[in-house]
Amino acid sequence: MRVERLAIPDIILVTPARFADDRGFFSETYNIERMREAGITEPFVQDNQSLSCQKGVVRGLHCQLAPHAQGKLVRCSKGAIWDVAVDIRSGSPTYGQWVAAELSEQNWAQLWIPPGFLHGFCTLTENAEVQYKCTALYHKESERSVIWNSAALRIEWPLSAEDAVLSEKDMNAPEFSAARSWF
Repeated sequence: MRVERLAIPDIILVTPARFADDRGFFSETYNIERMREAGITEPFVQDNQSLSCQKGVVRGLHCQLAPHAQGKLVRCSKGAIWDVAVDIRSGSPTYGQWVAAELSEQNWAQLWIPPGFLHGFCTLTENAEVQYKCTALYHKESERSVIWNSAALRIEWPLSAEDAVLSEKDMNAPEFSAARSWF
């Protein structure tokens, strides 16, 4: 497994090995010991999967507040996504900064996003399937959102606002200033 810390060191890009032959491939996508060696030590309690049929679907930016804050290990098993994490931890030297990585069925990379970060992604292909492991169960009352294209964050999304396909909730999410006291 390849491990890379991104510009915000708490965000870790891990790429499990794939063993291919003429039948296809095999990959161990999660191994608790290897993940611990990579610095991902929190237990996972919920797995989620989404399918976005259109290119340009934006999901996020989302988080859950403590005591239901979620860490997420995100991967894209079909198609490709641009995956984004934004630090919203009060007092963090990287507060308000973001990092992103392309996750795809080709590069097989996974992104670890610990609690205290907003998370979102946009699809780079049609029929993008995303799976992610969570460290806390979904808790509707603890869920918070920030508008995906907040001017304060200046996230470099690979699509224009006109091309973004959004849910009603994500379209009406507040600006980044709403997140000041969440963590």
